[in-house]
Amino acid sequence: MARATGAHAQLLGAFETAYGTAPGGTFHTLPFVSCDLGSQQPLEASDVLGLGRDPAPPSRDVITAEGQVTVPVDLRSIGFWLKGLFGAPTTTGTGPYIHAFTSGADTLPSLALEIGHPQVPRYFLNLGVLVNSLRLGWAPSGKANATLAVIAQGETDAAASSGGMPTSPAFQRFHQFQGRIRKDGAALANITAAELTYANNLDPVRVIRDDGKIEGADLGVASCTGNLAARFADMVLLDAATDGTAMALEFAWVIDADRSLTIALPSVFLPKPRIPITGPAGIEARFDWQAAKPDSGGFVTVTLKNDVASY
Repeated sequence: MARATGAHAQLLGAFETAYGTAPGGTFHTLPFVSCDLGSQQPLEASDVLGLGRDPAPPSRDVITAEGQVTVPVDLRSIGFWLKGLFGAPTTTGTGPYIHAFTSGADTLPSLALEIGHPQVPRYFLNLGVLVNSLRLGWAPSGKANATLAVIAQGETDAAASSGGMPTSPAFQRFHQFQGRIRKDGAALANITAAELTYANNLDPVRVIRDDGKIEGADLGVASCTGNLAARFADMVLLDAATDGTAMALEFAWVIDADRSLTIALPSVFLPKPRIPITGPAGIEARFDWQAAKPDSGGFVTVTLKNDVASY
């Protein structure tokens, strides 16, 4: 008997036409690092008295379907997740294509995500999936990954895949050595690590219905926060934190002029941090920044440049 393994697992995705309804079109093969998305229904211990000391059968609680998906930040498939996070991009160019994703959409598209285990075989189809947040990190070396928090309406399982003949775009990963960070258009030096989290702050709508599923999820006020860890070598960041003035930050991975991913934040505020001395080695400060809506223009703009015509 074959047993399921992570090496054989597959993740397929497609955008829904109607929330919670399985799409009839082509699914896409999505590379991933880990995934714990799934449906669960906990038990509640019985509160019934009068039947002796042995417990009565438990009750079933509401169904929740949510989790995290960690994916590689790759040149093509990351656009699928960005569309779920921000909505459809504005695309220009004829190759390379330039896809601009911007914050502030009043509605977001829903996804269908299928987690497959061909060895069993069993395929778990999550419908009504909304992308709640995206977390990215920059470092001097290593792999570039993105962690997404998602909320689904529900899950079904079957012995056959619902993905049909999925498309599989060529895989090309961004690497940490290709990363860069800029402040007000100039390269920011002495940064040892950085993190960025964009969140839609979704509010699941739980109503009375006989299947225990949510009705959807309402969009909250978006947030974009993160941190910068910097070796103390100059006053560039400390002066900005002390003054309390907004600055523009740009986070990017760049392969070449035709292949890149750039996140632009035009209005970022830094807190004034302590600068601890913990030993004889270099001194490092951590700035936990917050982005805000500028006087004009967008709050967050993500620009993906690649050879994909549309998302």
